[in-house]
Amino acid sequence: MNWTTKQRTFGICTSISGLVAMGALAASVLAAPTLKPRVIQTNYAADNISIIDPATDKVVGHIEGIELNHGVAVSPDAKHIYVSDEAEETLDIVDGQTLQVTKRIPLDGHPNNIAIARDGSRVYVALLGDMGGLDSIDTKTEAVSRHIVTGSTVHNPYVTPDGKFLLAGSQTAKKVSVIDTKTEEVVWEVPMGAGVRPMTMSVNPDGSTKWLFVQVTGFNGFVVVDFATHKIINRIELPAITAGKKLIAGGGEISHGMAVTKDQKTLLVNSRVNTALYAYSLPDLKLKAQTELGGKGCGWMTLSPDRMSKVYVANTMTDDVSVVDIATMKEVALIHVGYSPKRNITAMMMQ
Repeated sequence: MNWTTKQRTFGICTSISGLVAMGALAASVLAAPTLKPRVIQTNYAADNISIIDPATDKVVGHIEGIELNHGVAVSPDAKHIYVSDEAEETLDIVDGQTLQVTKRIPLDGHPNNIAIARDGSRVYVALLGDMGGLDSIDTKTEAVSRHIVTGSTVHNPYVTPDGKFLLAGSQTAKKVSVIDTKTEEVVWEVPMGAGVRPMTMSVNPDGSTKWLFVQVTGFNGFVVVDFATHKIINRIELPAITAGKKLIAGGGEISHGMAVTKDQKTLLVNSRVNTALYAYSLPDLKLKAQTELGGKGCGWMTLSPDRMSKVYVANTMTDDVSVVDIATMKEVALIHVGYSPKRNITAMMMQ
C-alpha cells in the first residue's frame, strides 16, 4: 500500500470514527431525560404519593406501594426519590424514571420527616422512639453511615440554605438542635418552651441564615429566632378566629406550615383552626394579606418552582391541596390528592 492509499484509508477510518462518536453523543443527548418541575405530595393514610404539575395544577402521576409515607426528598440529578416509610420503618429509594421502589434502608428507629444535603450526598431522617436523633444515610452506599445524637426525638429536619447546618426540631424536648453538616455534631440549641413543629428560614445577602421561623405546639402563630445570636427575638400570634366562624378542630397542630418567598420579602403562614393562609412582610413582620382556604386541616406548604408566584397548601382533613396566588392571595385551585396529605416539596423530576 503506497502512502496516498494509506492516507485515504486513514482518512476514511477517521471519518467513520468521528461519525460513530458523534452518533454516540447524539444518542446520549437524545436519551437524557428532560427534567420537569413538580410538586410532590405525600398521602399519609394512603399507599401512594401524588405528583402535581405546577403548570396545570393537575395530578399527573403517582408513586405507589409505600404505606404511611411521610417525608420526601429528591436527589439533585432527579435519579432518586427518597421517602420515609413509617409502616416498614425504612427510608425507601424510588427510581426517578420508573417511580418504582428499588430499595428499603432499615433505620435505627421510627421515622418522621426527612431532609437532603444540598449536594445530595446525605439524606437525614428524623427519628421518634427511645433512640430519637437522626439517621444520616450515605446516598452512594445507600446505608446508614451515622446516627446523629440529639438527646431527644426529632420531628422535622431542615438543611439551611447555605448547606452548612442541619436543624432538628423536637416535640418532646421542646428545642431546636443545630448540627454542623461537616462533623454531624450538635453545635448549639435553642429551648423553645413548647414542642417544635414546622420551621422555615430567611437568609442574609451572603446566603447565610438570618432568622428561623418556628411553629410550636399550642400556639396559633410562630416564634422568631436570630440565627447569629441563637436567641428568640419575637413571637407573632396570628389573627383571632373570624367572628361567627366555627373553629376547626382536628387535623393536627393548630398552626402547621410556613414558607419564605425567593425575594425574602414575604413569610407565608397557615392556621388550621382558622383554615386560613397569612402573608407577613419581611423583615418588619407586618400582616399584609390573608385568605380563607377551600380545604380544611392545612398542614404543610411548598412554593411553586419560581418560589414567588404560588403556594401549595396540603389540607389533611379534606384530602386536597389549596393553590394560592401569592400576589393576590386568592385560592386559584383545589387539587384532590390521596388520603390525609402530609408533607409536600417542589423538585425537578424525570416524570
